[in-house]
Amino acid sequence: MTGSIKKYCDELITGFDTIAPERKVLLEKIAAYISSKQKENKAVNLVYICTHNSRRSHFGQIWAQVAAAYFEISNTHTFSGGTEATAFHINAISALKRIGFVVKQMNETPNPVYEVCFGEQLAPAVCFSKVYNHPENPQQEFAAIMTCSDAEENCPFIPGVELRVGTTYDDPKVFDNTPQQDEKYDERCKQIALETVYAFSLVK
Repeated sequence: MTGSIKKYCDELITGFDTIAPERKVLLEKIAAYISSKQKENKAVNLVYICTHNSRRSHFGQIWAQVAAAYFEISNTHTFSGGTEATAFHINAISALKRIGFVVKQMNETPNPVYEVCFGEQLAPAVCFSKVYNHPENPQQEFAAIMTCSDAEENCPFIPGVELRVGTTYDDPKVFDNTPQQDEKYDERCKQIALETVYAFSLVK
């Protein structure tokens, strides 16, 4: 793991006491799910879901992969999806780059595939916008983590899911093209990172 990403995670740990108790209850459910899969020697599959799979769900996917590496939790696979496909938004990508991630665009399409790298010896997170039941996402034995209230409301049933948790976050999209844009994307990225790292810190 690169020094900048490890340092960011180290600093996140010092902020666990800022997470609201009601949020911790939800995050503890994710930790318990990961722990149960580990004890059964089964793969941990986590799918982060929001409406457009463009911002918050990608943050969740990436930070879960980072947290698994940080805490050395093996056989963990992270994914993201939406109720519709758009594209991984440039403002979310920029927020990741400001932290120290290396983001590589792998093709030239309206919905590009990106590799989000955070260590030379670690597999990158592969990110592109897709619906939550896309063939590249697990179809059974996975946890669905809902990162926006719209997706939570519009996905009343997700086939194959073993755990569904609604850890919804405010959309930084509302600050696009405003003076607060970068600040709000950084803020949302950090909130998702903090809560994701917290959940993985509880895995036993």
